[in-house]
Amino acid sequence: MSPLCGILPVDKPAGWTSFDVIAKLRGVLATRKLGHSGTLDPMATGVLPVFVGAAAKAVDLQPDHDKAYRAEVRFGLATDTGDVTGTPVAAGENIPDAAAVEGALAAFLGPRMQTPPMYSAVKVGGVPLYKLARQGKTVERAPRPVTFYRLELAQQTAPDRFVIDIECSKGTYVRTLVEDVGAALGCPACLAALRRTRAGAFTLDSCVTMDKIQAAKEAGELEKLLLGVDTVFAHLPAAAVSEAERLRLLNGALVRRADLAPGRWRLYAGDAFLGLGEAGDGTLRAEKLFVERA
Repeated sequence: MSPLCGILPVDKPAGWTSFDVIAKLRGVLATRKLGHSGTLDPMATGVLPVFVGAAAKAVDLQPDHDKAYRAEVRFGLATDTGDVTGTPVAAGENIPDAAAVEGALAAFLGPRMQTPPMYSAVKVGGVPLYKLARQGKTVERAPRPVTFYRLELAQQTAPDRFVIDIECSKGTYVRTLVEDVGAALGCPACLAALRRTRAGAFTLDSCVTMDKIQAAKEAGELEKLLLGVDTVFAHLPAAAVSEAERLRLLNGALVRRADLAPGRWRLYAGDAFLGLGEAGDGTLRAEKLFVERA
C-alpha cells in the first residue's frame, strides 16, 4: 500500500468529473484511500483538494468549507442544465447592462435559501437528481440555506457576457445563482464558464495540474507535491508531546497536561503531526489521529 499521506490540491481540468480525478489518482498514487472536498461539475475547473491516505479522515473535519469562484454568465439563454453544455430551453433579447447586473448581484448578498438544480448530485429517495433529470423527470427539492459573502462584477467580456467573482458558503450552486439573477433581471441566463479559485484553506496558488502529478510520479517525487494534513488545522494552537505521551494517545489513553488551555490542539511528536487533541480538566485526549499505532 502507498505510504503517501497528505493533501494534494488539484487544478481540475475541464471535461473531467471530480470522480474522474479520483479514479485517475488511485492509479497514480497507488492507493484507494482518497477523499475530496467539494464536487465540481465537468465543465468547471480549479481547486479540488484531494486527501491522500490517512489524511482522508480530515475531509469532514475542515473548519472552513467556504468556496470562491470566478464565473462567466451568459444572458439571453437558459438551458436544462443551467450551463452552456445543456439543451436550450429559453431565449431573450432584454440583455441587462453592467449597472443592472451589479444592482441584481447586490440583492443576493447575505444568507438566503437556494433550491438545488435537477442536474446535481443531491439525492432524493436515494437517487441522484441528475439521473432523474436525464430521464426527463423533475421532482420537488427542499431549499437549503446558503450565504453569499461577496458578489462582484469583474468585467464584461461581450454584450451578453459578464464575469463575476463569488465567495459563498458550502453547498452553494453557482448555476442556480446565475439563473436566479437572470430571473430577477427579466432575462434568461446560464453559466458559460466556472473556475473555483478557493476551497476552504486551499487556493489556486497551491494547486497542481494532472500533468504535473504524472510527471512527479515518473520522477519519483510525488511526496513533494503533498501538503501536510495539519494545513487544514493551522488555526489551532500547537502542542508537543513526549514519546510516552504519544504512545498513550495512540492507545486511546488520557494524558495529564495541566499546562494546556481547554480546547482543541494540534499535536506533534517532534516534527511529526499526530492529529487533534482535546484538552480539559488538566488532561489531554486524542480526538482524531492521522498516524498508525506504533
